[in-house]
Amino acid sequence: MMKRPLDDQALDQLFRAARTYPTWQDRQVTDQQLQALYELSKWGPTSMNCLPGRFVFLRTPEAKARLEPALMEGNVPKVREAPVTLIVAQDTRFYDHLPELWPHSPDARDLFASNPELAETTAFRNATLQGAYLILSARALGLDVGPMSGFDNARVDAEFFPDGRFRSNLLANIGYGEGSGLHPRGPRLAFEDAVTLL
Repeated sequence: MMKRPLDDQALDQLFRAARTYPTWQDRQVTDQQLQALYELSKWGPTSMNCLPGRFVFLRTPEAKARLEPALMEGNVPKVREAPVTLIVAQDTRFYDHLPELWPHSPDARDLFASNPELAETTAFRNATLQGAYLILSARALGLDVGPMSGFDNARVDAEFFPDGRFRSNLLANIGYGEGSGLHPRGPRLAFEDAVTLL
């Protein structure tokens, strides 16, 4: 396949004109859209194809009400208004899937099972990457996203992952953004302030 740079419209939709939305239009996001979102994002790279990300899409008021006690006060209305709120978590035993996901290395599972610190770092790093892939996939599919910190991980985990295997990483609201809630766009660091060329 011949690779070409994306056109300006695509780059604007993914990055330059995309925003973190705090307010939302009253438009539904369907289960089919959520499946398409996952099916696209799953192709993003993770180390050893470990895919530790686990995703909970909260689509109903009842499901979101379970999340509210863990949210900072300012995030409660964002979650209530959004069509969908996503919990991105990591599977602490992601390595149990490595015989399937990384089959050419029979010892891959044991590498992580015998080294909890390596497993924890790998799960966190790669689930975070997968959360970023989901954000970009949502934008690519014509949706808007409002990623959020500002929540109590322990309370989220106790409510949604009580067996302790999964651990929450980040939240993101998904839908069709409503522009009146946007603040002026924040500045970004210049190339020379953020990059070192060696």
